Amino acid sequence: MKCFVTGASGFIGANLVHELVARGHEVRALLRPGADVRGLRGAAFEVVQGDITEKSDSLCALMRGCDWVFHVAASYALWLPDYAPMYRTNVVGTQKILKAAHNAGVGRIVYTSTVGCIGLPKETPGQRVIPTDESAPVSEVQMANHYKRSKWQAEVAVREAAMTGVPVVIVNPSAPVGPRDVKPTPTGRMILDYLNGRMPAYLDTGLNWVHVRDVAIGHVLAAEKGRVGERYILGHAEGNWSMGHALEELSRIAGLPPVTRRVPYRVALAAAHVDEWISRFTQRPPRAPLAGVRMAKHKMWFNPAKAIRELGLPQTPPTSALTDAVEWFRANGYVTPTR
Repeated sequence: MKCFVTGASGFIGANLVHELVARGHEVRALLRPGADVRGLRGAAFEVVQGDITEKSDSLCALMRGCDWVFHVAASYALWLPDYAPMYRTNVVGTQKILKAAHNAGVGRIVYTSTVGCIGLPKETPGQRVIPTDESAPVSEVQMANHYKRSKWQAEVAVREAAMTGVPVVIVNPSAPVGPRDVKPTPTGRMILDYLNGRMPAYLDTGLNWVHVRDVAIGHVLAAEKGRVGERYILGHAEGNWSMGHALEELSRIAGLPPVTRRVPYRVALAAAHVDEWISRFTQRPPRAPLAGVRMAKHKMWFNPAKAIRELGLPQTPPTSALTDAVEWFRANGYVTPTR
């Protein structure tokens, strides 16, 4: 297949390009001028320059002849001095990609959303957390920050397009980790902070940890087998770990002392308020954005059974994902030599 990929220089996008090339597909990657392409090293693909906020006609011309479109590009930040560009990229950009792909006669579009658009797990009276799936009731009111709200609005646009005949499938990755996290992502930054000894304490939360390679493969499987208009959580059935457990595994993998000190939620929230107040004047992102701390109050645990059942989503152990992330960060100069 001839594939068009937006966001190809990002963490998921770069791993997707490598996976598509390894499977014998042709890849045309939409990249902005000056994009950081370190994650794409070693992959053979065609580069087209542009931006997803361009006119749909221009994007349509770039997609001509492609069979599949993977719309991975997004503005991901938990703090910005101005959120208007985020909505322009995440919502308007998605609408333009959908229109362009449909007009170009593309056979299948895969839209990369986030588990942030899935209903949060419920805690039982005994404090047992029950992971949720794609059917969990949720609305825009529950989108507690601009990133989640913009992705929710984009998902609404995708579902509406599917109802009009646009052949689009939605995938919702959980917390991917692994190689080629060039930027790195917030999850990768947590791993890197630990490896470099910059994590004296942690705020206990819960994530569904999944290997980024499985997420990339999940995109390909969604193009091959996904049902139009459906959502698929790309996660790991055994990957619902607390932050404490994840740090214990990191300690074992990296051969470094464990982090044992936990920060109370109220203390972290107060510190985040101060941090964001300072950021108003410095215009620099806070170390701990309020949106991130508020998200950490909940165990973000999810059930990927639908993707496993319908798509055949692979289930690489989360320990392997963390091991690959540690090895990649160390091999690529992200970790100080003394660590």
